[in-house]
Amino acid sequence: MIKKEEIITNLKQFWRDLIAYFNVADDLEPQNEAEQSIRSGISFKGSQLLVLIFAIFIASLGLNTNSVPVIIGAMLISPLMGPIIGMGLAVGIEDYLLLRRSFKNIAMAILGSLAASALYFLISPQYEGSSQLLARTSPSIYDVFVALFGGAAGIISIACKNKGQVMPGVAIATSLMPPLCTAGYGIATWQSHFFFGALYLFFTNMIFILFATLIGVKILGYKRVVYQNSKRNKKLQIAVYSVVAITVVFSCFLTYQMIRKNIFMNDASNFVETQMVFPNTQVLNHSEYIAGGKRYIDVTLIGQSLPKDSLQLAMMNKLDSLGLGGTVLNIKQGFSIENEKVDDEKNFQQFYGIMQQEIAQRQNMIDSLQGIIKLHQSFNTEGVQIAPEVKVLFPSIKDFALSRMVATSTVNNNVDTVNMVFVNAPKGMEKSEREKLINFIKVRLGEKEVHLTLNPSNFPWPQY
Repeated sequence: MIKKEEIITNLKQFWRDLIAYFNVADDLEPQNEAEQSIRSGISFKGSQLLVLIFAIFIASLGLNTNSVPVIIGAMLISPLMGPIIGMGLAVGIEDYLLLRRSFKNIAMAILGSLAASALYFLISPQYEGSSQLLARTSPSIYDVFVALFGGAAGIISIACKNKGQVMPGVAIATSLMPPLCTAGYGIATWQSHFFFGALYLFFTNMIFILFATLIGVKILGYKRVVYQNSKRNKKLQIAVYSVVAITVVFSCFLTYQMIRKNIFMNDASNFVETQMVFPNTQVLNHSEYIAGGKRYIDVTLIGQSLPKDSLQLAMMNKLDSLGLGGTVLNIKQGFSIENEKVDDEKNFQQFYGIMQQEIAQRQNMIDSLQGIIKLHQSFNTEGVQIAPEVKVLFPSIKDFALSRMVATSTVNNNVDTVNMVFVNAPKGMEKSEREKLINFIKVRLGEKEVHLTLNPSNFPWPQY
């Protein structure tokens, strides 16, 4: 029997072994080497500045053309991570000269990035926001977590000997370059929501990479610089934690709004698709959106006009029952097949597309049915045409019938097409003669598989 003390000992050993897997002490580089690696990546002069400018133009091209690979390439090239990691280290070890230098470099990098991207979008022929541009204007709490864990991975990678390929992955995940390019697009096109949304996303990523670096430096036990000023350090720590807290709260609010909007959009779309179904009228298009704190559903119907008041009342009652009460429902019926009046070119194009699609679908159905009919007719016709030949080749056959049948399994619902030959030969047929008949039918009808049934009982043969 296992003793209690032995179980406790084994559990303690298991716990020590588990903790050992997460122990990075043996893999850490000396503090001065890790610091030197960070300090060397802070500067934006010479080649680093040129690389940043090239990365900006590459990212702008990627956003302009909606190309994900090009955007990822720009993230890998971008040297923006250096000053941000430097600021986190500076706050952690209370090196205010390093903090000032890092802040100066990141500020110049931001201004240079905004100027370069704005210049690109000013001369670019494309001015319509792509999906990749729009994706850089909606920061949320998820961006906070990505930046936090990305920054943590970054500082661990720098501090350890076994670095691997962590920093390129962090550069892609935390997405520093594309938001700056999107903000430049907002400047070039005078669209404030692009500028402020993208800039907030960039600062969110930057702050939490900085914060993760600061926490990592504290956990790793990096020593402070000799010329410390405890009073100034306390003020700086308060400022950093305050900015982090404000960013988290604001990101949570934006995330709540985003989730609430997504739920509404999904519910509203399902409402239109499931509830607004009529016999002689169909939905041409519909859009769901939130503006000024109010929720809207715009629906355009084509076909037979419906009573406006009763339709509106019925739909509003359904909205209430489905939890969409208070939503403004705008139903437009001025576009019908009967009067052929087109108020809007876009609606006309959509209507034309729907009609073309409907015609194509019906034509395909007609062609398919005609093919099936032709196939069955040819099968039946061949049966009548080859009857004289069968009579000469097989004198024992009195009657025969050809049929193409659909066989369905009641076990697994498998379906197959079967070519059948039914033969009335009162005196019977030898096996060799039956095989000869089957081969004759295959060649005559061009079929690979034919099945024969000899003298079926109760078969309705022609009466003489």
